[in-house]
Amino acid sequence: MNAIETTGVVDAQHQLRLDKPLPIAGQSRVRVIVLVPEEADIPETAWTKTAATSPAFDFLKDAAEDIYTAADGKPFHDQG
Repeated sequence: MNAIETTGVVDAQHQLRLDKPLPIAGQSRVRVIVLVPEEADIPETAWTKTAATSPAFDFLKDAAEDIYTAADGKPFHDQG
């Protein structure tokens, strides 16, 4: 089974309307998974700020945790 990711909207009649036609030749049955954002989703900035200020990570402030330096490892250059 192949997967195609696309976007669309659910209209007032509760019908799914895709933003673009699917790249499928002819008629075909498909399975559809609809991912709907939750209204209570926490913005990324909020949870990263919370994690950065959480006392659960205070142990990382200890100098003994600094086991790596800029000279360790090799640079990674993402080509994608």
